[in-house]
Amino acid sequence: MDPNTIVLLVVVLLVALLAIRMPVALALALAGATGLALLQGTDFATNMLATEPFAQTNEFTLTIIPMFILMGVFAVRARIAEQVYAVASHLLRRLPGGLGVATVMACAGFAAVSGSSIGTAATMSRLSITEMRRAGYPESIAGALVAVAGTLGVLIPPSVFLVLYAIMTGESVAAMLAAGIVPGIISALAYATFIMAVAPKLVAKPGSADAPNLDSAVEAAAGGTGSESTRVTATATPTKLRDLEMRGLVRVALLFFIVLGGIYSGFFTPTESAAMGALVAAVMLILEFRRQGFATLYEKFTGALKETAGTTSMVFAIVVGSAILSKFFVTARLPQTATSSISALDFSPHLTIALLLLMLVPLGMALESISILVISVPLLYPIATSMGFDGVWLGILIVKLIEIGMVTPPVGINCYVVAGTSGVNVERIFRGVAPFVAIELAVVAVLFAFPELILWLPSLVR
Repeated sequence: MDPNTIVLLVVVLLVALLAIRMPVALALALAGATGLALLQGTDFATNMLATEPFAQTNEFTLTIIPMFILMGVFAVRARIAEQVYAVASHLLRRLPGGLGVATVMACAGFAAVSGSSIGTAATMSRLSITEMRRAGYPESIAGALVAVAGTLGVLIPPSVFLVLYAIMTGESVAAMLAAGIVPGIISALAYATFIMAVAPKLVAKPGSADAPNLDSAVEAAAGGTGSESTRVTATATPTKLRDLEMRGLVRVALLFFIVLGGIYSGFFTPTESAAMGALVAAVMLILEFRRQGFATLYEKFTGALKETAGTTSMVFAIVVGSAILSKFFVTARLPQTATSSISALDFSPHLTIALLLLMLVPLGMALESISILVISVPLLYPIATSMGFDGVWLGILIVKLIEIGMVTPPVGINCYVVAGTSGVNVERIFRGVAPFVAIELAVVAVLFAFPELILWLPSLVR
């Protein structure tokens, strides 16, 4: 059978497996193994299945992933997000759209210690949406803002996405983490600027006819149960700064300094900095709940370890599955064929890469974000680097476009997470997301046109 036909069949099989909700790791591995069997025979395929999983996971660099995940889980359970949001809400309350801006800033701060987009969106939706609804924000805008700002978790370090990209391409983990800082700040400022611009027009004044009823907002956020987490969120914010718990800001800054400062000063390797961050986050958890007894601490720690184990297993399974699929692509000489075909077109290198990157947007409307990463990187990275583009620059653009996929229908995982944790209808969130998608595309265009915005910090650590 012709190799091009086999590649097409494998892609169709992969999309079909993902469409029927097969776990991503199994879908990647099964599609890749099928392609290897059709291309080289069953003996070759079974040999790859026997050796490739061990070869791909027998990498010391991968130990950074469970450490970052553990640090993020400890940070969530230590109430850091709640404390950061309360302080940000108080400090920014006088700005137009101040509560929305506070939500963006809290998402950015929490993303800096959690490394998870879904975790950031889930945590912040429980904390902020009821408060924004009470302040007069339309629930479509409130939900969309949390969903979009939550995507900062895959961009602002420590990001598991950036680490996976570095491992898949051989780029420096430290350089990739550094590269996410400036684009993350630009993205957060873009969201905040939009909210400040539209808030006077969209946000109803509390007590007006258009203002939402707090009781119904609380019940909706709780799914009609009046849960404890919602009751806490709906309580009045302290009016004086000294009444707020400032330790959340201090802890975010400390974790950020330990992880990134340790890496860029050369005092820690990336893996060591992740381990130190997890250790410090564990100490923060102990300090937060030390007065509630051993039973509470034990529950928090065991829950954190179980969650970390589950998430780490999922990530490593996807690494193995993507390695098998990538092996098929390499065996089929797909990167070389794609490079030759694209080079034959009479397009400039910048236009070529721009068109290839834009293809990630429709992919994001149908596929899960990690699937897009592991499918696109083996194809785009060789093409881009052969044309002279920087691999770190490419990685940030890929992650930014994956962010868009995380909030666009029909998959839009962050929108579903926010809907599930807040009670807001997911269709309303998708409607509210539209202007933020336009903002994201504008930010991508700026980063594409001015690569130094991405590459300045990595140049200091390479």
